[in-house]
Amino acid sequence: MRLDFVRPLYERRGPYASVYLGALTGPQRATHWRSVRDRLDGRPGKAGQDSKADQATLDALEEEALRAAAGRALFATHGEVVLAESLPEPPSEVATWTVLPHVTPLLMRRGENLPHLRVIVDHAGAELTVFGAGAPRTTTVEAASWPLQKTSQGGWSQKRYERAVDETWEKNAVAVAHEIDEQVRRIGAQLVLVAGEPKSRSYLLQHLGTQAADRVTMVEHGSREDHGQFERDVEQALDDWLDRRRADLLERHQESAGPTGMGRVSQALREGRVHALLLPGELPGPVWIDADGPHLATDQGELHRWGVAQPVRERSDSALARAAAMTDAELWFTDAVTDVAAVLRY
Repeated sequence: MRLDFVRPLYERRGPYASVYLGALTGPQRATHWRSVRDRLDGRPGKAGQDSKADQATLDALEEEALRAAAGRALFATHGEVVLAESLPEPPSEVATWTVLPHVTPLLMRRGENLPHLRVIVDHAGAELTVFGAGAPRTTTVEAASWPLQKTSQGGWSQKRYERAVDETWEKNAVAVAHEIDEQVRRIGAQLVLVAGEPKSRSYLLQHLGTQAADRVTMVEHGSREDHGQFERDVEQALDDWLDRRRADLLERHQESAGPTGMGRVSQALREGRVHALLLPGELPGPVWIDADGPHLATDQGELHRWGVAQPVRERSDSALARAAAMTDAELWFTDAVTDVAAVLRY
């Protein structure tokens, strides 16, 4: 997965309060939040207050923590909630105050966030939904509304009328193709899932740009009136794509004897050579980091040699997530590795 959505967390210095809450009712949420707040509370007189959250940050978290949702993942610092996400299922309760945000549980629950387009095309145009940054956005694309239907009336004008209908269908397909090309360019869509009228799909493929056409997968079922089977087919197509992508990265790692283990992977990240990280899950073991930059190392002296005056200790998975986000590397979870591994750019 790409980590663009967590990058704002690393654009401001911590420490961060990372909170995972799950409760179905308002009273349950309030009870859970009070428990979490007590664990994070850094008021004078509290034991260990230097390692606890400030009141402004706790106050900012409270409003978000009490919002209705099965689960919430919240990250706040210096009196501001920087990232808040609702979760479909209650997570294990977590409350930490650390140099870096503890994002791994969110990443594992969120899954791969694949930028893609869902398109149901017909003679009148298309319904197009964009899945990228932010909430999904649906738009209707149409260029011409008449004539759309062929008839069997016959007569001297029959062929001319049918040509006009075909031209309308093609005009609409051209408009849809232009919108798809623009959205693929804008969000970096990896997949364009297309269902709908066979003739309109054919016209669409003829007019798509090369980049978008290379990303098209045809979906068997789907119409604007019935999305049920279309959505099921789309989810299967997404799962298949992600499985192929994960398998491809594993194969590239193995064929190139890519680095494995925190020491070698940390060095590759410092050098900006990592295309993708492969993680087996959470890695809570400690690593040394630069609090102000993406550098990490298993040896404190190594960071000194890289010009880091005051290395600090942090969770390995938190440090890896930040390094990946800040160096534009992907991060994937897979049980095919037992330690962190990297696929290199070069």
